[in-house]
Amino acid sequence: MTVLLAPFVTAARFQRPRREDRLADPAISGAQVARTCIGLGATAWLFYAYSLRRGAGDVINDKLTEMLIAAAVLMVVGPLAVGAFVFAARPPLRTRYRRRLAGPLTAFGAVFGAAALLAFPLHSDLRDLLFAGAGDLGFLGGLLIGLTSLFLMPFVLTSSVLCVHHSFRTADIHEVLPPLLSPVVVLAMSVLQSIDGPPVNAPQTVWLLFLTGAPLSVSALSVWELRRLRTHYGITLRTALGR
Repeated sequence: MTVLLAPFVTAARFQRPRREDRLADPAISGAQVARTCIGLGATAWLFYAYSLRRGAGDVINDKLTEMLIAAAVLMVVGPLAVGAFVFAARPPLRTRYRRRLAGPLTAFGAVFGAAALLAFPLHSDLRDLLFAGAGDLGFLGGLLIGLTSLFLMPFVLTSSVLCVHHSFRTADIHEVLPPLLSPVVVLAMSVLQSIDGPPVNAPQTVWLLFLTGAPLSVSALSVWELRRLRTHYGITLRTALGR
């Protein structure tokens, strides 16, 4: 049981904010959990209600590729947003925020690195090259890849959910960053999904509602989070930047 839970526990350790003096509002945490559960439920319903457009293996490969591209996009968008926040802050806050960058950088690196490692053996050309280079160790190489994939696949899936839920641990820098960054993360993923097309034979209206519902609902929740931080704790973007 411990071995089976290892990818999920490891992903949670990488993605959960750890700053001890971080503000933890129960209402905001509950809303974030509800948002994540609703998103997962909507995705599960979509796959349950409509048949797959292609084989299950093709859908899984497409989703893994989409996840890798999304991780690459977020590796650019996320650090740029965090960097802009840190750069806009006035001293001494800027120095304090720079010292807190380790958490988000770890979260970014964990998702992208694991997704890249998982995509490597799934790519047929790269897999054949690896087997050819292994020679007599082809079986052992394949076994190693299989065992590694069994760990990486749940790790990547769990990290992807948690990175959206925790906004790449940006709360380790400041509490206003997660509600500012989460709409950007979800919007980027929705754009990638719209380019790739629906994985199921859903009507166009249902697919459009699925694509637009995520960024709109997350944006509405982010506005509420920022308002709650301002009204209950006096935390605003202006004060976070020292302006």
